[in-house]
Amino acid sequence: MNESDDAPAPVELVLLDVGGPIYDDAVYRDALLRATRELAEHEVDGTEFLRVYDAQRQRQRGSLRTAVAEHFLTAGRRKELSDLAESHWEYPSEALHPDVLPVLRELSARYRLAVVANQRSLVTEALRRDGIDEHIDVWAISEVVGAEKPDPAIFRHALYEAGVTAERAVHVGNRLDTDVRGAAAVGVRSVWITRGEAPPEPTAEQLAEPDAVIGSLTELPTVLHRFQGEAA
Repeated sequence: MNESDDAPAPVELVLLDVGGPIYDDAVYRDALLRATRELAEHEVDGTEFLRVYDAQRQRQRGSLRTAVAEHFLTAGRRKELSDLAESHWEYPSEALHPDVLPVLRELSARYRLAVVANQRSLVTEALRRDGIDEHIDVWAISEVVGAEKPDPAIFRHALYEAGVTAERAVHVGNRLDTDVRGAAAVGVRSVWITRGEAPPEPTAEQLAEPDAVIGSLTELPTVLHRFQGEAA
């Protein structure tokens, strides 16, 4: 039977961000705080840092690094701050969310899986160490691809490598600006996971943007099953 032109296509490929869906974003937050303290010419209060950090999370637009640099340093030191924070940014095993491996085992039996993340290439070392890599079919790491989300190029790279059309892919991420809107720009459905750099208090308007919202990866198989039902 031919698929209706109006019906969604069945899901074949699930794209996953790293920070948020897989690892706790607190690791990057702490690296950014450490870098800010090392560069600032005055004491950086942790409570004030979290206020700036959370306010930027709530906006879901613009760069966390830019917001922190403008508040504690100067806008012109954004790259310096970013580079230093990245040098401190490594995921320990304990940063792996406990729901990740059980869900990836379940999903990999039915779907192809890809990582699409704004990360340095060395993040693959953590993913190998923690057993994530054996479930991943396609890699789209920004440092390797040469494009960062929400640039369509990084999503298109993953789709090309997988040989899957955008209509048959779903992206899972925790930011509206880079993940949900970036995926939508290339015609990929989105699942917004509200942890990590997601807003502390998502608004109704924010919750309405993605195709689905989940609080943990354990909810993802049910959402994908629902998408499959809609495509039937």
